Amino acid sequence: MKDLNQVLTQNKEKYIEELKKLVAIDTHDLGQGIAGGLEKKGQDHLIALFEKMGAEVKTDPIKEEDIVRCHTLYQEGNLGHNQENRYNVYARFKGNTGGKNLMFNGHIDVMPADEADEWTYPPFSPTIADGKMYGRGTADMKGGLMAAVMAVQLLKDAEAELPGDVLITSVCDEEGGGNGSMQAIMSGEKADGVVVCEGTSDELILAHMGFVFFRVEFEGKACHSGGKRNGVSAIDKAIKVIEALNEKEHEWLLTYKHPLLPSPNLNIGVIHGGSAGSTVSGDCLFEACVHYLPNQMSYNQVVKEFTDVVNRVAKADTWLEQHLPKITIYQAGGGFEMEENHDFVQIFKRAYQAAKGKEVKIVGSPAGCDSRLWCNIAKCPTIQFGPGNLAQCHGIDEWISIDAYLESILIYAELILDFCK
Repeated sequence: MKDLNQVLTQNKEKYIEELKKLVAIDTHDLGQGIAGGLEKKGQDHLIALFEKMGAEVKTDPIKEEDIVRCHTLYQEGNLGHNQENRYNVYARFKGNTGGKNLMFNGHIDVMPADEADEWTYPPFSPTIADGKMYGRGTADMKGGLMAAVMAVQLLKDAEAELPGDVLITSVCDEEGGGNGSMQAIMSGEKADGVVVCEGTSDELILAHMGFVFFRVEFEGKACHSGGKRNGVSAIDKAIKVIEALNEKEHEWLLTYKHPLLPSPNLNIGVIHGGSAGSTVSGDCLFEACVHYLPNQMSYNQVVKEFTDVVNRVAKADTWLEQHLPKITIYQAGGGFEMEENHDFVQIFKRAYQAAKGKEVKIVGSPAGCDSRLWCNIAKCPTIQFGPGNLAQCHGIDEWISIDAYLESILIYAELILDFCK
């Protein structure tokens, strides 16, 4: 086997060019994935690349019945999305018999770039400047996905044998809540270890928070504000519930702590009510997101405690008791946590040390991603590491550091050699 560092240096322009080709393909979601997505051209590009590299390749269309099954069994699933022409791609690079299987998971869909005129460079014309590649999807997360592919190519270029099978899952509809990885898991995809290649700012993420989105709707009695006593303000009723929910958040803040994550929180992010300043509001709704801690808290607990607060306030109010608020859950995802002392984590630490000559920093993330699905549902040892920074995701002039991309290729290659043997 040739020296990996030397081979990386000799071939880096080729590896960079492969990322540019993928970023140049517009694969954005439509309406947060609900209205569909443009992933097909990106997936077809990867199929051709995987076949050229000698992988066994499968496609797996996103199927509503599988998402419904996932939602029923695990409270995970974003129902009713348009899945026309949306399919996952799975590549298997065969290694030596008896070795462990290692999966790299990434999503091909990206956020739209509707504000393209505000970008320094066109969002789907990847441009390199000052050591960065600019373009929609560079950080979130085509950089991580292609780094995994090029890690296999690096080992091929170094004439190294794969000690076990390497799997790469390129999934759709992640930005809409993770339906692509749910489809993969419902189809039976799994491995002895999974790396979710989301950007982690050169840190190893071993935990992220769970989340539940609630919508609460209130009925009032509208009338002219001059005769306010004849009406019932739905806005006033909503405020009473919001104040009680803020007290519940304070209780959680005092009760739960985590070494890698912030305390649980409850955010009122949207409120709509009424029709005019001169009219007592006959309707009001608010939308809230609860972020909760893995293992210490659960989806069922959060739903029960949130619902109990709303119902307690309603039962103490003469109007609300007869006009109960309507509670809807419109999106949810579990928390994720991986034990630091797990063999998979220790092997990754060695791979990072071998590639970079220093120890990796271990952190948690307040933002959820597909790590939760591979860990909680597929029951695979899972870690999250990839090039790119969270601050660059979804923003104007999204970019990825070229050095971080190349370093991730080397780290992934070292991990394959160590873990799969």
